[in-house]
Amino acid sequence: MNRKIFTGAAVMATCVALSVSTIAFADRDDDKRGIFKHTGTLPAVTSKLYAAECGACHFAYQPGWLPARSWQKMMGELDQHFGENAELDQESRQAITRYLVAEAADVKPNRKSRKILRSINKDEAPLRISTLRYIAKKHDEIPARLIAGNARVGSAANCLACHTEASTGYFDDDGVIIPGYGRWED
Repeated sequence: MNRKIFTGAAVMATCVALSVSTIAFADRDDDKRGIFKHTGTLPAVTSKLYAAECGACHFAYQPGWLPARSWQKMMGELDQHFGENAELDQESRQAITRYLVAEAADVKPNRKSRKILRSINKDEAPLRISTLRYIAKKHDEIPARLIAGNARVGSAANCLACHTEASTGYFDDDGVIIPGYGRWED
């Protein structure tokens, strides 16, 4: 009888340990540290033209941050791009628009893009990624003094200031280092 209880308890403990470790391992979103698909990312920017033209003035946001309708609207209003004239020649504008639309959140959705899309009403075409409800929710625990009040950050639109791997599309919490503060732990 004691042997059956001991064997049953050992089997149960082993199952629990394997379950917990599998869940913890599977929850890791980083290919470099686990075997599961890197789900905490947006696909990296692959258009050299987009990276060069748009990245010359600001972070070249991954297309998966916005739906196609937003990118189309933004690229159609480059003469009034957030208070600046960012007009491009027609060929470059069309090529960049095609790229952004083809890779948009609602065209090539991944885990993060789906979360972003759920925060946008279907009739909205937001232009400012930093004002998306998804982004606001992800940053709501961070005191304003560490973002807007931090001269080395300025706003949530300055992704590269804190997200050390933003250019690769990796935005998970474990890659956040706030200038003048250090690693952010939520």
